[in-house]
Amino acid sequence: MKNKYTPTALALYFNYFVHGMGVIILSQNASVLAKQWGTTVTGALTVVSALGVGRIINLLISGILSDKFGRKPFVQLGIATYFIFFVGILFSKNTITAYILGILAGMANSFLDTGTYPGLMEIYPNAKGTSNVILKAFISAGQFLLPFIVSGLAAAGMWYGWSFLIPAAILVITFLYFLFGGAFPNSKAATEADEKREQEEQATSDSNVKSNLWLDGTLFIIYGYISQATFYLVSQMLTQYGQEIGHMAQGVAHSLVSWYSLGSIICVLLTAVLGKKISEIQFVPVYTLGAFVSILLMWMFPTSALLMGFLAFLVGFFAAGGVMQLALTVMADFFPAGKGTVTGFFYTAGSIASFTIPLFIGWIGNMRNVMFFDVIIALIGFVDTVLIAIRYKKLFGKLGK
Repeated sequence: MKNKYTPTALALYFNYFVHGMGVIILSQNASVLAKQWGTTVTGALTVVSALGVGRIINLLISGILSDKFGRKPFVQLGIATYFIFFVGILFSKNTITAYILGILAGMANSFLDTGTYPGLMEIYPNAKGTSNVILKAFISAGQFLLPFIVSGLAAAGMWYGWSFLIPAAILVITFLYFLFGGAFPNSKAATEADEKREQEEQATSDSNVKSNLWLDGTLFIIYGYISQATFYLVSQMLTQYGQEIGHMAQGVAHSLVSWYSLGSIICVLLTAVLGKKISEIQFVPVYTLGAFVSILLMWMFPTSALLMGFLAFLVGFFAAGGVMQLALTVMADFFPAGKGTVTGFFYTAGSIASFTIPLFIGWIGNMRNVMFFDVIIALIGFVDTVLIAIRYKKLFGKLGK
């Protein structure tokens, strides 16, 4: 996928390596931050919810503006806002200040999303799905590495703030790259090329069906919510489900999350390889079916630690290995004239899931029933993606490359 914009793509990927750290950095440092803010660990963890608030605030508007003004300004804005978060937390004295900074972090993620996902699709027009799925690998790498940094600093008796300054330093490097260069393709020219390709594909199709904003848009918005809800449910309750329902020892139950993460990373790598030969739309229904079957088996057979570990791996593979990014790429094929806008709508739906799913978990209560709820969510996701595939076939006349 190498071309003249490869350095820009690499800088974008490193921004998401930092984002992977940013997602979990507050929870990883919750104990020391609780002391800094004069609150409990539980009180410190409430600041994490601010990231979701920030994402919802500006996702839609930044997506629309990204289509109007280009990708680079929003990437730069995202980097700068994230930098303020990482450094600002070190000087915050209470949870109110920290919550405001958390909102900024969520807004930074939105700026990056609406500049990066469309930008990568325009940098690699023939490998859109692969280029976006690789972002997931960098996010996972950041989430994998940060706990080792935090625990290493604690073991060495060093200042916790280095775990914030390391990602901040990476952001300085990428910001300087975009400030003094960091070229992007012309988004308007890329859009025109996509529209021309779409017209050519429709001309060779036996169907005169055009993408329908309300029908197709609704299908994708539903999946934006469903895809986030599916893996969010599992990731948040997997350890507790293993302990309460599977009667596993604490260490074994915690290992389920490791298997889940491993499955996610391997799926990203496999999809990146296969994505050169297989269309994104072919992946999505298969992955959602795999997620549904895996979660169903996890609900049916929760007592075998060996089987649960294998199923956790499969859920990570099918539900959290980049299927959300693949679906976004397919959505951009349906609506090529507004990649930033569709990114905003799609991820806003996911952000809403991040808010509502914890409410559902608290309302349902029993972990086994919560898992069954996830089975239903995953089934809806599979049905939804089958309908998207049917619409794709009618629109483009094929499901392959």
